[in-house]
Amino acid sequence: MSSTNSPHPSTEVSAGEHTIRVTLSQLAKMIDHSLLHPTMTDDDIRQGLEVALKYHVASACIKPYLIPMVRKALAGSGVHVCAVIGFPHGNSSTAIKVTEADAAAAEGATEVDMVINIGKALGGDWAYVREEIRLVNEAVVRRGPILKVIFENDYLQPDHIVRLCQICSELDVAFVKTSTGYGFVKQPNGMYTYQGATVPDLKLMRKFSKPSVQIKAAGGVRSLDDLLHVMSLGVTRIGATATVAILEEARKRGITEEPTTVSFKPIAQKGQPGAY
Repeated sequence: MSSTNSPHPSTEVSAGEHTIRVTLSQLAKMIDHSLLHPTMTDDDIRQGLEVALKYHVASACIKPYLIPMVRKALAGSGVHVCAVIGFPHGNSSTAIKVTEADAAAAEGATEVDMVINIGKALGGDWAYVREEIRLVNEAVVRRGPILKVIFENDYLQPDHIVRLCQICSELDVAFVKTSTGYGFVKQPNGMYTYQGATVPDLKLMRKFSKPSVQIKAAGGVRSLDDLLHVMSLGVTRIGATATVAILEEARKRGITEEPTTVSFKPIAQKGQPGAY
């Protein structure tokens, strides 16, 4: 498999205190630098890739049509090419998702993030959901990359999240992921927003996924404090656009290539919008 993250990163979390022991490189390799907004031009993507290369993040997370350009730009850097499929709403047929995933892997993506069929999960058609994830995972891993399965937790209840974690554990997928960053839910006031990665959901995902299945938090992790908090919960990857702000703040706080103990402010439990 292509992932550079181990399921159990070398961190030390102090019981009863909001502190964690980390290195700067470890933080950088937690980040999938997100370049997914639909308005991004090729020039925007190139600028984003410069950030990914400068900070040696885990991956650049991109739309599939960009794979050839991004693969060339990142060649030899150790930064993975992460392509999304069925994105952002997961409504393509299973056959199309399998074809898209296979094409992404063939073109040079080393990681693939897929969106489940959310309606099928909400309707309890778990046989459909399981078979779709199985077929996509097989299409991806036969070519060498790894699969991350996006749940879009804002649309789901805890029991849906638990069942999805169990399915993904049975199928040995590499990661389960909270959100796309675009799963906006209509609120009682008529406005659309979302929370993305929340502490309760992340705890649930870690509890009900087997140890070899890693957790990716996406949406709402926008600061160093946020990253350190989710890391303390067992998260091994995040999706972020705030890469520069997060890693520059880490430097300001004295985090270096030597293991450093740093305190963090816990993520607010309610009322925090999700945005990448």
